[in-house]
Amino acid sequence: MKIYLGSDHNGFHMKEKVFAYLAKRGYDVQDVGDTYLDPADDFPEFAQAAALKVIGDEDHDPRAILLCGGGQGMAMAANRFRGIRASVIWDAFEAKMTRNDNDSNVLCLPSRVLEDDDSAWQGIIETWLSTPFAGAPRYRRRNAQLDEL
Repeated sequence: MKIYLGSDHNGFHMKEKVFAYLAKRGYDVQDVGDTYLDPADDFPEFAQAAALKVIGDEDHDPRAILLCGGGQGMAMAANRFRGIRASVIWDAFEAKMTRNDNDSNVLCLPSRVLEDDDSAWQGIIETWLSTPFAGAPRYRRRNAQLDEL
C-alpha cells in the first residue's frame, strides 16, 4: 500500500514523526510536502498534492495521511476531489468506522490534539490502515453518490 503524507506548518513536526513511524514499519511512504517548516504555507496545496496522488495511483489501495492544526482544513480541501473520502479522525474507534463504512482513503489528523500523544495517533493510524472496507451494498451506493455530487 502506498501512503502519501502531507502537512502544513501546524502539522509539520508531527508529520515528521508519522513518516518515521510508517517507514520503520515497512510502509511505502511518500512525503508530498511541505518539505521544510514554512509558517506562511497554506494547507490546500498539500491536500491537493496528496489527493491527486491517491486518485492517479494505480496501486490497489493508495491512501494519504494529512495533518494540520485541526484536521478540518485538510479534509475540506481533499474532499473537493472526486474519488477522495477524507475523514478527520481523533480516536481509533472513528478510524475503524470511517474505513469500515465509508472506505476512507485520506486520514486527516488534528496535530493540535494528537501531536504530544504518540500512542493515540499511532493507534489511529494502525487501525485506519488495517481496517478493510466492509463493502456492503449500501456503503458502495453511498460512496457512488458522493462521487456524483
